[in-house]
Amino acid sequence: MRFDLPEVDAFTRPYWDAAAEGRLLLRRCRAAGCGAVHHYPREFCPYCWSEDVGWVPAAGGATLYTWSVVHRNDLPPFGERVPYVAAVVDLVEGPRMMTEVTDCPEAELRIAMPLVVHFRREGQGEGEGAGGTVALPVFRPA
Repeated sequence: MRFDLPEVDAFTRPYWDAAAEGRLLLRRCRAAGCGAVHHYPREFCPYCWSEDVGWVPAAGGATLYTWSVVHRNDLPPFGERVPYVAAVVDLVEGPRMMTEVTDCPEAELRIAMPLVVHFRREGQGEGEGAGGTVALPVFRPA
């Protein structure tokens, strides 16, 4: 079993299908007077609780909010990836997103540095989609 891969279901399938095409989707509230954008995908607006929300494309830009360089992780397959940069980024649309920063030496990481999304393909584990891949949104310097 892969602990690092999402479980794709009917609700999140549009998100993962878009990621496979190199596009990041967010959820936007369509309720009058709200319009808030949020991430992670939910079936309701976390600001006004409206269930009138839909998928919208993200620009793909972000700034680095905070990070930690992980040098040890005993859970497979993370141990094979160390060191890696676990991060929280501020998307240009507003929401914060937990992710990973790639293609950047640790010494060059800076708060508020501009980043751009790209997608890392990973193999699926057991169960639905076994043998397939999923594209995970990660970020690198813009």
